[in-house]
Amino acid sequence: MQERGTVVATFSRRMRVELDSGGDVDARIKGKRLKAVCGDRVLTDQLPGETDRLIVSIDERRNALSRPNQRGDSEILAANVDRLVVTAAPAPAPDWFVVDRYLVAAESMRADAAVVFNKTELDDGEHAPAIDVYATLDYPVIRTSCEDGTGFETLADLLRDRVSIFVGQSGVGKSSIINRLIGDEQQRVADISRKHDEGRHTTVNSSLIRLATGGAVIDSPGVRDFAPFIDDPADVANGFVEIRQAAEQCRFSNCR
Repeated sequence: MQERGTVVATFSRRMRVELDSGGDVDARIKGKRLKAVCGDRVLTDQLPGETDRLIVSIDERRNALSRPNQRGDSEILAANVDRLVVTAAPAPAPDWFVVDRYLVAAESMRADAAVVFNKTELDDGEHAPAIDVYATLDYPVIRTSCEDGTGFETLADLLRDRVSIFVGQSGVGKSSIINRLIGDEQQRVADISRKHDEGRHTTVNSSLIRLATGGAVIDSPGVRDFAPFIDDPADVANGFVEIRQAAEQCRFSNCR
């Protein structure tokens, strides 16, 4: 019997699917051409004599977060996302270029975006000017601390009834934030690598977690760098809201 569902966890060619009829099941992909990701809506079929289901098709995606792979093609990381929650922290040292690129990705995929500055208990104010820039561009900016709960009420309200994906550098505390939101140690948390002052990768596979307040969050693997997949280089400017706004007032038809 065929049933529809949503991919809620990915393990290479194996998946965890939340069925519309209720309950989660293990599933695998039919053939090599299908490539499902977290957030995908899929059609599954029951395999005779097995508990696993087979993903036989993927619904058309409303949007997708993607990046270039090593061959320069698009690698899709998550699908059908309402909001990118771009996370930074005082440690590891924030890479604002990575934050900018995620915001460009959000604009390109027509998803909302927010900036979360985590670990405020370690903040000495050094990064305030950079953070304030995003607020002036009308991105929601939330300062959080998993130590004392700062900002979590505001963050929970932002996430309510939406599918949001937490993205950002390794070690900024994305999994810790999600742990506190769901009140459960479902996500493994690792310390900052002191050798290189870079975060260790703690989330090997993406997973979608339902929130008691409504909505869901996707925990994605941390990165040391990120660039969105852009089909047409001319579309890059559309990812920067301040450039797009200025271009609308430009008196030249091909404003650069």
